[in-house]
Order: sequence, then C-alpha cells, then structure tokens
Amino acid sequence: MKFLITIMFIALVSGYACTSQKKLTYLNNLPEGRGNFPAQIPEYRIQKRDILYISIKAMTPDGMITDFLAASRGNLSTNIMQSESGQYIFGYDVNPEGNILLPVIGYVHVEGLTTEEARKVISEKAENVFRDAMVECKLLSFKFTVLGEVKVPGSYMNYNNYLTVFEAIGRAGGVGDYGRRNRVLVLRSSPEGTKTYRLDLQDKSILESEAYFILPNDVIIVEPEKSKIFNMNLPMISFILTSVTSTITMLILILNFTKG
Repeated sequence: MKFLITIMFIALVSGYACTSQKKLTYLNNLPEGRGNFPAQIPEYRIQKRDILYISIKAMTPDGMITDFLAASRGNLSTNIMQSESGQYIFGYDVNPEGNILLPVIGYVHVEGLTTEEARKVISEKAENVFRDAMVECKLLSFKFTVLGEVKVPGSYMNYNNYLTVFEAIGRAGGVGDYGRRNRVLVLRSSPEGTKTYRLDLQDKSILESEAYFILPNDVIIVEPEKSKIFNMNLPMISFILTSVTSTITMLILILNFTKG
C-alpha cells in the first residue's frame, strides 16, 4: 500500500511539473524567412493629466538661437528631467479642460490631438509671438505597468516613440517560471472606457493585434500557470500524503497484530 501511494504521488508531481518546450517559446508558429505582418501602429491622442515636453526655439535679434521656454525650466541635469518628479514639475501638464499653459503664448487646447497635431497648433500660436519659431512637442508621461507572472513587476517609463508588448515585458525581466505566455491581458484606458485585449505571445497573430504596440498608461497582466497553485501547495500535499500513508500502515499493523 505504501509503495502504491508513493508511485501515485510521483506520477501526480510529474504530471504537474513537466513543461513542454513549446510552452516556453515565443511566436513558436512563426514561419522562417520573411513574412508579411503589417504592423498597426496606433496613434496616441493626448488626454487630460498627460505631461508634455515643449520647446520653442527662435533666433534672437543678436542672431542667437534660444529656447524661450528654457528659462522656466532652469539649468536642469538630464537625470532630473528624466525623473518622474522632474517631469511633473517642469513639463506642461494637460489640465481638466484639456489645455496647457505656455509662457507668453497662454492656453493651448491639446486634448484629443496627436503630439504632431499639437506641435502644429502650438507653432501657429508661437508665430504670433516669435518669428520663425521651431516647436518640439513630446509626450513625457509614457508610463506603463506590468503585473502578474513576470520577474520584476512594476511601473516603467518609456522614452521611445513606440513600444511593443515584447519590449514592455522584457523591461519587467520577462515572463516568470509560472507565467502563461498564451494568456496575457492588456488593459487600455480610452475616452469611451477601458478596453481589454487577450494576447498570445506564442502565436504570430499577435503581430497584427491592436495591443501589440503599447500605449501610455497600459496595464499588462501575465496570468499564472495552473501548476503554480499545485506547487505552492506541494509541501502541504506531501505532508498530508505522508500522514495518510503512515496512518494506513499503522492500521494495517494493528489489524495484523489483532488477528494474530
């Protein structure tokens, strides 16, 4: 009896513990060679509470090219500007009415515009104040969050124009040992509400998904494998099986002794 229970226990553990190589690979059905997977890069439109980096450069009467907004930022190091607090203090935040307030120019409505559209609107207003001004407009508040079965869950900042879901998960250390690569949830806020996307990192169809490119404030959740719960409870299961085995063995010994 004890031998039989031991065999059953080993079989049960093996069944849950074994993971196929296919489950650990990404895009495992992607054909070799060149494939045609048109990337749908979504256009992010500025929302309330976003923070923008804006510079307005123009030539002064003495022939010097100057950023006329730099004075409001002062002499800042790159580290301060890249910190979240520095961006909040020295960036231009979009207020509840969807406007930003620029020195000399005043309020500019940017909500619902892409950064390129916002740059053009600011350029038109800057022309009324500065001659031949060159305007830059970039999104500073490109934050995304990765949760669940990744090695380093948390919130991260992106300083590139585009970010794929693979890059985002890579920033979080990659999928953990108990993460399901075929069950990744992306939560995306929009004016209409929160949209959800289910992604399979192992299937080539992800390359055509709307959520392949991550947008600001996206939340990525990697679901756990079912075996994680089993492995977490394995010490308790082992203890119970050992106790049951010992009890059955003792009962058999008692019965044999009684019969004798």
